[in-house]
Amino acid sequence: MLVMVSKDGNFGERLKTLRNKKGKNQEEVAYSIGISRARYSHYENNHVEPDMDLLKKIAKYYNVSTDYLLGNELPSEEDKKRETINKIVNEFPDADLMFKDLANMSAEQLEEVYEFIKFKMSLKGD
Repeated sequence: MLVMVSKDGNFGERLKTLRNKKGKNQEEVAYSIGISRARYSHYENNHVEPDMDLLKKIAKYYNVSTDYLLGNELPSEEDKKRETINKIVNEFPDADLMFKDLANMSAEQLEEVYEFIKFKMSLKGD
């Protein structure tokens, strides 16, 4: 049984975004969920739609809901916060941060902190 992918037509874009955030290539993701790279590529490019079982596997792999993949749900505030903290930790491992303070910030504030650190780190090369 095929499922109707996201109402907004961005199923493939969601997959690409999730894959890039995870730092994986299509081959790695495809292997992890048990399909070929070509088949996975077709999903990212909105050429085909997954069946229900594969949709569940993809959601589990990326740790998101099937509703999110289908465009029926936006990431929660906690998801956004966790995502930004992960970006800071992964991109700036030498940054000495007080994570207790970060945990109390909103997703928007965390994104501002991330952008500031990114800017400051770019100045180091000058």
